[in-house]
Amino acid sequence: MVGALRSLRRGLAIGPVVLAAGAGCLTGAAPAAAATTPAVAAEQVIVSLQDASRVAGVEALVRRSGGTVQRELPIVDGFTAQVSPALVTTLRATAGVRSVTANSTGHLKAVDPALGYDATKDEGSLSFVRNTMHVNDAWKAGYTGKGVDVALIDSGVATVPGLTSGNVVNGPDLSFESQYADVRYRDTFGHGTHMASIIAGRDSAGTPAQYSASTGFTGMAPDARIVSLKVAASDGSADVSQVIAAIGWVAQHAHDSGLNIRVLNLSYGTDSTQSSVLDPLSYAVEQAWRRGIVVVVSAGNDGTTREELADPASNPYVIAVGAEDPKNTAGAADDLIPAFAQRGTGTRHVDVVAPGVHILGLRVPNSYVDQNNPAGRVGTRFIRGSGTSQATAVVSGVAALLAQKYPAATPDQIKWLITAKANPFPLAKSIWQGTGLVDVHMSLGLNPASAPVQNFTATTGLGTLEGARGSGHVLIDGIPLTGEKDIFGQSWNVARTAWSGGTFNGTTWTGTGWDPSTAGWTAPSWTGSDWTGRSWAGRSWAGRSWADNGWDGRSWASNCWYGRSWASDGWADASWS
Repeated sequence: MVGALRSLRRGLAIGPVVLAAGAGCLTGAAPAAAATTPAVAAEQVIVSLQDASRVAGVEALVRRSGGTVQRELPIVDGFTAQVSPALVTTLRATAGVRSVTANSTGHLKAVDPALGYDATKDEGSLSFVRNTMHVNDAWKAGYTGKGVDVALIDSGVATVPGLTSGNVVNGPDLSFESQYADVRYRDTFGHGTHMASIIAGRDSAGTPAQYSASTGFTGMAPDARIVSLKVAASDGSADVSQVIAAIGWVAQHAHDSGLNIRVLNLSYGTDSTQSSVLDPLSYAVEQAWRRGIVVVVSAGNDGTTREELADPASNPYVIAVGAEDPKNTAGAADDLIPAFAQRGTGTRHVDVVAPGVHILGLRVPNSYVDQNNPAGRVGTRFIRGSGTSQATAVVSGVAALLAQKYPAATPDQIKWLITAKANPFPLAKSIWQGTGLVDVHMSLGLNPASAPVQNFTATTGLGTLEGARGSGHVLIDGIPLTGEKDIFGQSWNVARTAWSGGTFNGTTWTGTGWDPSTAGWTAPSWTGSDWTGRSWAGRSWAGRSWADNGWDGRSWASNCWYGRSWASDGWADASWS
């Protein structure tokens, strides 16, 4: 695992995957005098209903349509059945049906005691993910992301093993927890750490050959460096104005002394109510793109109720990433698009997909995600997450590998390298998968000079902040933050959304620049970035409360992060995808 940081969890969704009606017809070559009706291959499926009261009616539909009900599955309010491909389509469109998924076969796994899972056969392991996309081919060619910084706008990164070998530094903390020294920069929610581990996790620095030979825990681009910008608090709450401020900071400080931010990972999105041409969040990512930063954004996890991509994935310049289910096989021929994944429309759909189900990443002990989803833990270090958030982190790692190989490549060229030769699969429509599953081997063989230059209508950002929030709002004293106000109560003005020193939108927030001497886990501050005294844009702080508002960052409420739930094999939310 898109509006107030409700978008972060949006990317994280659990749920069964959709079985596309893709089995072909077997036409028998019968003698002329004995023509036969073509036989239709049957599908073994699991049908899950929204509640148990609907099971009998849907079972009756299966029988009336020539299918066979095989076994009751009360735990998912459903049953297994053998049905025709046409009936799969009918069932998916039937009221009360949550999902129709393949009843797949499995295999025994040899659990690595050091990890707690089988690194080669568990489809959620990063080793398995890399194999499906041929990521190791980049490592064998010497490309591990070295020298490339990936900005991660999320809930911060925790100092857990796998992210403590020197390739994580802290940017400004723009979250509601920034006033507290014990949690400043740290991930108290659990989402940012999961993303960072997928992008650049490693237990120790090594050589490309060592990474290739290892079956240990290793992210997509283990030598890339994460620049963490924390915007989400312990419950995942954040306003879209904080996310925009973080994007603005990345765009302006990407190449400060000691920094080389080439990629921005945004596993976040909102259900914006306005056109991407007007939307201020869309405007922010487009400005970062025009400044040379490859922006990788999650498509969103509201696929069961919404076709349109989340904001800002709807911006046509950025790389909009959808999730796919590899079905426990390295090849893409049987891959599916999970029901939770937003796909888009004919006008704007996902650009590519990457594995996004049951992904194993590092957990943050006692974080919100960890406490609320104990069944998702694997071994002592990991937790599973399903969603377009994870798929986005995978593609951000790939972008870092290509940025290392082609240091002068433009964002348009990196996007083309990723999308031009992706691997399409037959069981999903093209608008559901874009050009298909990312194939790093094919990307490495392309010449960026052949990439076309993107040319879309420029975004103005002159829409409303409230429209960008969509249905995601943080609460202050129980009152939703709405309208054209940022978290400080300042009137929103797109003309003031450029950082000037530590000022953004007329308010002093945080640092003025990058100071390599203080960037790191031991002294994670920015030159001039510590909040001055107890004041935050003129609002005084007393202890752990916001003056006159009685606000405690540890219990800041958000009606947009409590989404669906983090379950045994994933977590879901309407904003963090």
